[in-house]
Amino acid sequence: VHDPSIYNAIPSTSFENIFPTYSILKRFIQNEGDDIFRTNMTVISPDTGAMDRAIYYANVLGLDVGMFYKRRDHTRVVNGKNPIIQHEYIGGPLDGKRVLIIDDMIASGESILDIISEISKQNVTHIYTAVTFAFFTEGVEKFDRLYEEGKLTKLYSTNLTYVPEEIKSRPWFVEVDLSKFIA
Repeated sequence: VHDPSIYNAIPSTSFENIFPTYSILKRFIQNEGDDIFRTNMTVISPDTGAMDRAIYYANVLGLDVGMFYKRRDHTRVVNGKNPIIQHEYIGGPLDGKRVLIIDDMIASGESILDIISEISKQNVTHIYTAVTFAFFTEGVEKFDRLYEEGKLTKLYSTNLTYVPEEIKSRPWFVEVDLSKFIA
């Protein structure tokens, strides 16, 4: 679906994209307060592929943007993917800042977990994550641990995929309702 060349793969119908940006921002502001963006905050893209999305959020909110470069080992495949061997932050200093990580989805959570671990070393005050799809294919225990350690403040995700009630009840999880857009 990310590749525009397949949009006409089904001739009599097309893909319809729902962009959750407004709804995620609205829920985030309702939950965290509208002055959160006036405080020391940076939007971070977890990789080059999500940079357009992060730039959009940063421009709407009037914030600085940073990015992680994800270096993979293309000589090996582990669990169907090339393992990440290094995440490197490209952007301004994060010391004393709040951080909002923007991504499209969390499957295993490997990228987000690595990034949270890396930026936690830079003395950030709060770490928020906003994703469209939260699959948690390898469970949520690592997210629970990051929350307990004070490294994850909140994770915002839409209800465009099934999220079990036991995950929705976690203190770090916030659901963003998009049902009116798909009704």
